[in-house]
Amino acid sequence: MASEGTPTGSGARGEGAELGRFLRARRTQTGPEQVGLTVGPGLRRTPGLRREELATLAGISIDYYVRLERGKETRPSPSVLDALARALHLDDQEHQHLRELAAHAARYAPEPPPAPSRTVRPHLKLLLESMRPNPAYVISRSMDMLAWNPGGLALYAGLDDWPAKQRNLARYLFLHPAARDLFPDWDRQITGCVARLRAVAGTAPDAPDLTSLVGELLLKSPDFAGLWERYDVTGRKPAQKTFHHPQVGTITLTSQAMHLEGTPGQRIGVYTAEPGTPDHDALLLLDMTAPRTTWHTSYTGTPPPGP
Repeated sequence: MASEGTPTGSGARGEGAELGRFLRARRTQTGPEQVGLTVGPGLRRTPGLRREELATLAGISIDYYVRLERGKETRPSPSVLDALARALHLDDQEHQHLRELAAHAARYAPEPPPAPSRTVRPHLKLLLESMRPNPAYVISRSMDMLAWNPGGLALYAGLDDWPAKQRNLARYLFLHPAARDLFPDWDRQITGCVARLRAVAGTAPDAPDLTSLVGELLLKSPDFAGLWERYDVTGRKPAQKTFHHPQVGTITLTSQAMHLEGTPGQRIGVYTAEPGTPDHDALLLLDMTAPRTTWHTSYTGTPPPGP
């Protein structure tokens, strides 16, 4: 039997709440047949696995598992986490997220952390400019678009209609009327988007930049609310994306996102196409016709010269 760790306090401040929510979501979405259990006759009132079934599969007591799921146990041992991951058939990314949630629960800070800086360093702006005609941008951990080159903003049709401080890729996907037309696989795009926000929010659940965005989307988008409840944390991998763009037609691009060292969770995203292809020609047209402005209001320096 796996060690059950050392029970802690009552969890009045919700130290283990996010850990419990993740376990409950994964449990209710894991069917008995997926883990080799035989389901008897009659209707099961509980979706997915029952708590006692999961506890048995993981080799821990039912009472201890209930404390975990209710957020009253905040220090499960690594062996317990590994046993739960095996029982729930978590993939590597979900398993790592489970470990991160447990680590956060064990060191929970009573005061919410401040929102990270939105300032983008000048050399990153120059990097975006050097990537033209490839669309590129810098986003925050909560998917705020902080800086962009002309194509980076124009690729998301209609996003420039919003004020700079409102431009957020998650908000765009769920609330902008042009997003569903832009992405032929919109359902896949929003699933990956919510999974990434879930993964980030799991280790910083009280951060104001995340809670504000999530609260807004829960209120305004039933699609977001449904996906948020599922608690999927497997993010999208680098892949090709197809856009039905109103200015340059249908284009298929290769996307890549990279974390930026020395920044508060900022990432750079870039789209490329093979030179000489119709997709690359479309990027040239998009870059030439896009507005020249590239600078977010958080930056006060001088933009590099245009072409």
